[in-house]
Amino acid sequence: MSWVPFALSPAATALILLGVILSISIFADAVARRTRLPRISLLVLVGLGVAVFQQRVLELPDARPLDGLGEPLIKVALVMVAFLLGGELTRKRLRRTGPLILIVSLSVVGVGALAVGAGLLALGFPLAMAVSLAAISVATDPAAVQETVHASGDTRLRARLLLGIVAIDDAWGILVFGLAMAGLGWALSGDGQVALLEAGWELGGALLLGTAIGLPAAWLTGRLAPGEPTQVEAIALILLLAGLSTWLGVSSLLAAMVTGMLIANLSRHHTRSFNEIEHIEWPFLVFFFVLSGASLDLASLDEALGLTLAYILLRLLGRVLGGLLGVRLARERQAELPRNIGLALTPQAGVAMGMALLAAERFPTHGAALLSAVVASTLVFETLGPMLVHRVLR
Repeated sequence: MSWVPFALSPAATALILLGVILSISIFADAVARRTRLPRISLLVLVGLGVAVFQQRVLELPDARPLDGLGEPLIKVALVMVAFLLGGELTRKRLRRTGPLILIVSLSVVGVGALAVGAGLLALGFPLAMAVSLAAISVATDPAAVQETVHASGDTRLRARLLLGIVAIDDAWGILVFGLAMAGLGWALSGDGQVALLEAGWELGGALLLGTAIGLPAAWLTGRLAPGEPTQVEAIALILLLAGLSTWLGVSSLLAAMVTGMLIANLSRHHTRSFNEIEHIEWPFLVFFFVLSGASLDLASLDEALGLTLAYILLRLLGRVLGGLLGVRLARERQAELPRNIGLALTPQAGVAMGMALLAAERFPTHGAALLSAVVASTLVFETLGPMLVHRVLR
């Protein structure tokens, strides 16, 4: 910025960039409504534009947008998503979900993760990369599936089944990802005993942290007046979860999900906190998607091309086979379900990209390739996914 006649402080630069990102998101919303393009894809493309400008025009390959502010914003957005997902796991919803949704969902999750992991290992990719992408492949974008199903007006069993699966699918993804990261830490460490303790702490510590924050929050929620006090409570929960999980070295996604689940099941007025977070969630998600795209290392795109293509094809194969197995296991309802139902669960967005950022931080050697593969595949799955949902419903 040497051409600017007056100096810009880092704080002023960060504030201006935040304002510009939010302003661009308004334009992306308008484009998405008029073209039916996924707004998530548009925001990621904005981030890719930032990466191109920095790395190709300014020739700053190591520059990070917003410097140290980007990481906390991404962490807060991920914790918000996980907290809201935990709120979906109520006893009432799980009873209403029924065995059919659990059967198909677990089939798609298990077969899909196995297909991606085993396939990448067979193609010669490193263990850390294969297991990370296998766990990331589990996550689905519920918004894309829900919007497509509602737009179709379909109320048959297949439509209700899809809505039930995507309501809990990302929760499976967080659990699988937490187990995968802990397992990789143990498998790749030279000291098995220390690694096992670290893996146990990452998962067990997350459960303890989620419980330690969730129980008092469940008691407090509903005792505060609706409005500003509840909003302050909701923001305090998110910031405490994000900060303490980072400090203690535990899974922030799992801790936030446990907290949300406890509040949803133990508090009579739990919807107040979740509603307040839903009201403020989108600006943080805007930062998250744009910064995720801007984090892409363009120099690694060529070497990540093979990984990206393999991941896309293996994930599609895993979804098809998982859905087919789930329909076969459904037995008495088999005739009402399409065999290709797994294809309707291909959209992939925020949770998957968040997992990729966490995995890249955990395994920096493979970080650039992992992030490139997930960002590129997200653009493909977010564009292709709604069309596949339509196909399955037809």
